[in-house]
Amino acid sequence: MYAPLPVADRRARDRSPAPAVFGLREDPREQVAELLDRKLAQVAETWPIAVATQMVGCVLLVALALIAPPAAGLATIVASIGIHAAILAVMSAGVFGVLRLPGLREWPAYKRNRALTAGVAGVAALSLSLLWTVERVPSGSLQLACSIAVLGLIAVTAVSVHAVRAATLGLGAGIVVMLAVCAGIGVPLVVAILFLGCLGVVAHRLARIDVAQEMNRAEDANEGRLAIRMIAEFEDQGTGWFWEADRQGRLTYLSAKVTNELGLANDPVGQSVTDLFRMDNDVPGTERTLAFHIASRTSFTDYSVCAATSLECQRWWSISGRPVVDDLGRFQGFIGSGRDLTEQRKSEAEITRLALFDGLTGLANRQRMRSSLDKTLAQKTGPYRATSLFLMDLDRFKAVNDTLGHQAGDTLLKQVAQRLQRGIADAGLVGRLGGDEFQVVLPGIDNRETLAALSREVIASLSEPYFISGTSVTIGCSIGIAIAPDDGDDAETLVRNADLALYAAKADGRGVHRFYSDDMLTGARTRKLLEDDLRAAISDGAFHLCYQPIVSTKSAQIVGYEALIRWNHPTRGLVSPADFIPVAEECGLIEAIGEWVLRTACLEAARWPGSVRVAVNVSPIQFANPALPALVTSALAQSGIAAGRLELEITEGVFLDETRSSEQMFRALKGIGVRLALDDFGTGYSSLGYLRNAPFDKIKIDQS
Repeated sequence: MYAPLPVADRRARDRSPAPAVFGLREDPREQVAELLDRKLAQVAETWPIAVATQMVGCVLLVALALIAPPAAGLATIVASIGIHAAILAVMSAGVFGVLRLPGLREWPAYKRNRALTAGVAGVAALSLSLLWTVERVPSGSLQLACSIAVLGLIAVTAVSVHAVRAATLGLGAGIVVMLAVCAGIGVPLVVAILFLGCLGVVAHRLARIDVAQEMNRAEDANEGRLAIRMIAEFEDQGTGWFWEADRQGRLTYLSAKVTNELGLANDPVGQSVTDLFRMDNDVPGTERTLAFHIASRTSFTDYSVCAATSLECQRWWSISGRPVVDDLGRFQGFIGSGRDLTEQRKSEAEITRLALFDGLTGLANRQRMRSSLDKTLAQKTGPYRATSLFLMDLDRFKAVNDTLGHQAGDTLLKQVAQRLQRGIADAGLVGRLGGDEFQVVLPGIDNRETLAALSREVIASLSEPYFISGTSVTIGCSIGIAIAPDDGDDAETLVRNADLALYAAKADGRGVHRFYSDDMLTGARTRKLLEDDLRAAISDGAFHLCYQPIVSTKSAQIVGYEALIRWNHPTRGLVSPADFIPVAEECGLIEAIGEWVLRTACLEAARWPGSVRVAVNVSPIQFANPALPALVTSALAQSGIAAGRLELEITEGVFLDETRSSEQMFRALKGIGVRLALDDFGTGYSSLGYLRNAPFDKIKIDQS
């Protein structure tokens, strides 16, 4: 068994000198010597055929010369052919002896290679001399036949020694040397030397390939033997064990020591993995997990199991496994390993729980969900791995937290987790990402009707009333769905697209599910581009105000102007506020824009007649900011206009969250002396109740 070759030695073998590469010099590496021995043995099997071909060729040449028409010197040609044949037979016999005689086979491989190369070179030189001789046969078909016979025996000789690259090169060298003897110095010799150089390059390249392949083969064989020995040593020492299962999850191999520890009366081969091992039900989130992974053909790592045949678990193991697929992507079964956890179980179980599970609900946490999604997408058991992802957000959960307290919110999250686990069951893995955000990974499911039905069931289940501390609480749920590989073949893309689908579900009224579509990503990119352009517009001062007159119906005179923001984009042209204001509210730019509008409108109103008011729209986000009264006071002081000339227009959206802070904001603004107007009454949260409580000076009824 050879030791693994160090990296430096691997590089060195590629820089070996040519004689060593061709096997003409002793090489200290045993693998190279064994390779050369095998090559020589291969030539030894084919050389007798080459010798027979040579003798047949010589006999054929003599016969062709004898039947040729009488001509001067023909007897000399026949005699010369006979002499060549005799010498050729002696040289070929010498090569045969080097290859086959027991005494000579004891020589080192490189010496036998040298002898073979020299012998083949001599045979080649003699063959060319023979070709030169038969050229003196009277021209015609007999001369052509003689030439073909000589070329044929040269070809057979070349093929028989092709496995030994040095012998192939020696054959070419012998031909070139004899050509120099027969034809002298000239153009034919130059051409022959040129092609001999080409042959040398090819032979050298092939020799290097032979050595490299032999070294790789030896290393692979060594690694295989080493792996078998280490596995046996690993199992014998009792530090671990291995298992293997078929497509149905039935064991095809289990280490003997585990079989003994399980106390099985029968051979475990053929029994299901889940029939022999069961999960630790005391660890949150691990119920039926092993069965889930076996059924969904996904990897699992370090799961605590005990003997399923024993009521009281006295021995615990950590078991890991992964699916095995063949070259065509077909699922073949599972292969895995295990180790004894009897002494370390308590501490490791606690570490695993903290690392992979949500401490509040017992569901998988963000880290485990991401890992599970990565592994599920990476396991290909066919042309593609169908995987669906639910991203869920609870509706009205914040109101529960605000009204009943965080402890009630935590209790609600626990009950939501229980309902989710019951609803999803073994179809997928449920996890909590944080806050009121949940995620479900569904391997092997891509049917939209099935996913839609499951989504409706989940939404209906989570929308049922909850009873917390004697109080009935009702919330809702919105679900965004993305399906791999159509909506993304990696975890990051799939999560992003599921989030876009969740955004669409919320925008469509909440309590619904939405599948991802490409236009959602287009819309998100458009919003992102618009957001970037908005930031640039704020810094570049690209906004301007237009003023819409407000006419008194009594006097038919202008009593004020409403400030309307306009944005002339350098490439988009005029952008409607209906397009960029919602984006500004989402990305947090509305307060900066609102402040600019307020200050600019007040400064321009300072140049108007004292009786003309200016109206400015205030976003619900601005209204919720406790700093709004101070901003209004600052704008009035900067411009110098009277507070009564400023009118703040507020939409009905501020009443969606009627709290004490809203009442305080109304009092603070009225305390400054500004006028308050209710904008677009009748389009949103319409209620006559808040008209009695809110101190509005004016109501603008929407024309729709």
